[in-house]
Amino acid sequence: MKMNFKRKLPIPQEVKKEFPVTEKMAQVKAKRDEEIRAVFEGKSDKFILVIGPCSADSPEPVLEYISRLRKVEDRVADKMIIIPRIYTNKPRTTGQGYKGMLHQPDPNEEPDMYKGIVAIRDIHIRALRDYDFSCADEMLYPENYRYLSDLLSYVAIGARSVENQQHRLVASGIEAPVGMKNPTSGDLSVMMNSVTAAQASHTFLYRGWEVTSEGNPYAHAILRGYLDFAGKNVSNYHYEDLLKVNSLYEKSGLVNPAVIVDTNHNNSGKKYLEQVRIAKDVVHSRRESDEIRRLVKGLMIESYIEDGAQNSCEHIFGKSITDPCLGWEKTEKLIFDIVDKL
Repeated sequence: MKMNFKRKLPIPQEVKKEFPVTEKMAQVKAKRDEEIRAVFEGKSDKFILVIGPCSADSPEPVLEYISRLRKVEDRVADKMIIIPRIYTNKPRTTGQGYKGMLHQPDPNEEPDMYKGIVAIRDIHIRALRDYDFSCADEMLYPENYRYLSDLLSYVAIGARSVENQQHRLVASGIEAPVGMKNPTSGDLSVMMNSVTAAQASHTFLYRGWEVTSEGNPYAHAILRGYLDFAGKNVSNYHYEDLLKVNSLYEKSGLVNPAVIVDTNHNNSGKKYLEQVRIAKDVVHSRRESDEIRRLVKGLMIESYIEDGAQNSCEHIFGKSITDPCLGWEKTEKLIFDIVDKL
């Protein structure tokens, strides 16, 4: 095996010093963090919506999208907390294809990890500074979390990472809510084991340090559907599925039982327009059952400015270059429809 070590990258502390968070930004984030934690603790009835592009491919359209979300949240803030998705790492099943802004700040240029680190910090800073949004990102690489730790209000662990020991242990040391997706196999025990591990304290190796974590009481489950043994999409957002997860929580002894439902991926069979129906179905289930209402804290929706997806060479502003997303007009209508039914 051979690896070529190209250059030493700056540590997170150095990058944070060069691109700092202001006191005002820190105050905005602290207030949002408190409001989000209150939902997971059951102290607030507000509904969480983690929403945005499948992957953040370019700052301009992502920030334009976030500017639109800001106007919407100002109208629904009494019932909903919107957490924009700025997903800067893109997991690839075969390792091929666009791996996200961290790897390629410009999707049409060669990977540059230093520029990527600066780019992902910059876009999260701009969302917080200019639009008062502390956002969500996926923790694809646990060792890179510290580059954004002072900016994120929500962290997701993907279906391919949820069984990984390092992801679970690092999640146990994060202050923000961390959502653990069910694995691609659909095995809910794997997901629940991951939540259990993330809520516990640990001693482990991280970035060359021996560290201890206190456990994350806001670690929770994300249901995203799965593929069965025959390769068929199977959804797990239905009324019966939610009651099953509620039962698993009751047996687990975990604190702050919570589920976020991912309306895309295998729940929709990657048919992005189905997200509208699925979101409304979940909200309806919450209205029909007090148990589900207490358990389901919100939704995760893949949405952008334009419907669908494109090839990265097409250069259509605000259209996903990875998985297809719900366009803005449908998104805005869906958000208001959800709020009306809460």
